Amino acid sequence: MNRRTFLTSSAAGGFLAACGPKAPPEAAVAEQPAAAAFSDPSFLALADAALQAAVEAGASYADIRLSRHRNQSVSTREARVTNVSEGESEGFGVRVLVDGTWGFSASPDVTEAEVVRVARQAVAVAKALRPLQSEPVTLAPVDTHVDVWHTPIRRDPFTVPLAEKVETLLALNAAAMALPGVSFANSWMSFVREHKLFASTEGSRIEQVLHRCNPSFSLTSVQKGSFTTRNALAAPQGRGYEYVEDYPWLEDARQAAEQVVAMHDAKSVEPGKWDLILVPSHLWLTIHESIGHPTELDRALGYEANYAGTSFLTTDKLGKHQIGSEIVNFEAEKTAPGALATCGYDDDGARTTKWDLVKDGVFVDYQTTRDQASWIGRERGYATSYAQRWDAVPFQRMPNINLVPGREKLDLDGLIADTERAILIEGRGSYSIDHQRYNFQFGGQVFKEVRDGKVVGLLRDVAYQANTTEFWNACDAVCSEGYEVNGSFYDGKGEPGQVNAVSHGCTPSRFRQINVLNTGAKA
Repeated sequence: MNRRTFLTSSAAGGFLAACGPKAPPEAAVAEQPAAAAFSDPSFLALADAALQAAVEAGASYADIRLSRHRNQSVSTREARVTNVSEGESEGFGVRVLVDGTWGFSASPDVTEAEVVRVARQAVAVAKALRPLQSEPVTLAPVDTHVDVWHTPIRRDPFTVPLAEKVETLLALNAAAMALPGVSFANSWMSFVREHKLFASTEGSRIEQVLHRCNPSFSLTSVQKGSFTTRNALAAPQGRGYEYVEDYPWLEDARQAAEQVVAMHDAKSVEPGKWDLILVPSHLWLTIHESIGHPTELDRALGYEANYAGTSFLTTDKLGKHQIGSEIVNFEAEKTAPGALATCGYDDDGARTTKWDLVKDGVFVDYQTTRDQASWIGRERGYATSYAQRWDAVPFQRMPNINLVPGREKLDLDGLIADTERAILIEGRGSYSIDHQRYNFQFGGQVFKEVRDGKVVGLLRDVAYQANTTEFWNACDAVCSEGYEVNGSFYDGKGEPGQVNAVSHGCTPSRFRQINVLNTGAKA
């Protein structure tokens, strides 16, 4: 289907009408908790029924999460629409503690009779599992909250006409294809909205609406039997449709077109020891794999190994291990505006916060939830509990983890000028890391050679190898300027698997004498 046909077809108009946002409930709020006006007051009655049923069945603690998850994706290639999809899922899950053992049950049938049945079933599950529990679950205290929290957005992506989204994507493709040598241009947008209502026997009643936005593109150039690719350097954000409008996508597409064609003539890298200058569009993934996953407490204790293995950062290293140089500092948080993991409260009903993971190069803390805090003698967790949908069990998920900008005034231009010989790497590429998040290898999108303080051209066939400790100890410069937030919609963990959206902020940074491979070299 070409652009003209798509935008004028009656089928498109029918799709828009069918997929429009649901109208808010018209029922007035007769009685509501102080300091909150819930969008659907009937939730409070359902929550009370579920929690009362759980307690009467034998639960010492119970919570209920009722949620509606909506997503939409639009994809294009050159001048064609290749896919439009939209889905919505609604239901609830009840979680209980019985004699220190978790039980969970869920259902898509949101009625009073069903929430009572499911609550009793969750208690029955806990009782059945109790003989298998070696140590009882201990919940760290959390404050009681009655609150409503929304991702700050200017424009709801689900109210934006589909035709407008398609127009934007096809214009991006056209801008890229205007340069001779660009063979293919793919672009897409994905949007997610989570509307969640939480209540617990501890008195919390919390409503949240979370938005995430993921526009992107990929260009390919084919010349003389070889091909090169360059993807968008921008990353998904926890924002509304204004991200599509604010970011210079056309400028990025034109620059990507120039680079993807120029890559054919790039010099193949000389393998060996190189200084690396890593900018945020690349460095975020290295942070994610080498700092994010190792500092998950369940991995460190061997309770979790799916997707990303365990962790070399065992508890005996806490407060002692010099994981990086003295200028390396990492903070974890779920509070930064625009970041993907940001929310007001986690799925335990705990208020989100910020804390140190690495201080002056020393590993000082983990990511924890309220049921993990006692594992390392902490009085409270850090509000990192999350479930991908209403029918999934909440557990510890990665927050936003950020490399703190350097204290000395320095920007990317100054860092390049201060470097004799290096490779500057932009964009996410291939990666591989071992089961303890220690030894790794990373590629990238764009590789630039730096000589005597200047960028002198493009390189290709670049990947670097290191282990986590030697890599971060090789960091000798962290810029104070140029902070950017990048991340992923799809961080996997658990069995059954769940995905979590997470961001990582950083500034351009330099790493001395890292081993670089030539990935195009023939054995």
